[in-house]
Amino acid sequence: MRSHVIFLALLLAAIVLAAQSTSEVELTAEPHHHLALENQYVRAFKVEVTPHDVTLVHLHHHDYVFVTLGASEVENDVKGKPPVTLKLQDGEARFVAGNFAHIARNLASTPFHNVTIELLQDAAAHKTPPPKWDEERGLHVLHGGTQDIMFVQDGVRVSEIELQPGAMLPSHHHSGPHLMIAVTDLDVRSDVEGQGPMPGHFKAGDVKWLPGGYTHTLTNTGKQAAKLVTLEFQE
Repeated sequence: MRSHVIFLALLLAAIVLAAQSTSEVELTAEPHHHLALENQYVRAFKVEVTPHDVTLVHLHHHDYVFVTLGASEVENDVKGKPPVTLKLQDGEARFVAGNFAHIARNLASTPFHNVTIELLQDAAAHKTPPPKWDEERGLHVLHGGTQDIMFVQDGVRVSEIELQPGAMLPSHHHSGPHLMIAVTDLDVRSDVEGQGPMPGHFKAGDVKWLPGGYTHTLTNTGKQAAKLVTLEFQE
């Protein structure tokens, strides 16, 4: 009788454990995802997975962009699909269509870091495509740097900017707001028309929401190369 009770208890524990391992949690409830910023346009999460650790099965209701911080190797297990191994480079930005559940498994011996940015207006963009940008792809070689317009998804333009010490991104206008993600530590100066210089200091992985309606230049005032990714939104 005692062995029968023990067997039933072990069976129940196994059933509960299996249910827990397959249940899906909301992104805000996944412990490796830490909400850093939220507004009507985006929810930005800082993600950290220790070596050989794995996230819970979590839901992505929205399209999103992720920016990798540091080279990494992860296994992406989307529910209902075979696992896929991803080898990601430092600063790599990718777009992912939403409405799925998955786990991310860190295959490397170093922590996996990224910034995941949900695009909260994706449904409206799917229904009514936003106006096209004046430029939706292109590499601009600067004096001491580059500006790479990588892609546009859901009306959001994603660019990567690299500036050597002292290099400047020439004067440009932001009609709408944009999100800045620091890939490296940044010491920069924004010279805004009509307002003067504005210094900025950011750690790798920091995110900053910036309003639209201004023209400026951006200069790397630090002693090392600066790398950042921007997501630009139309009003």
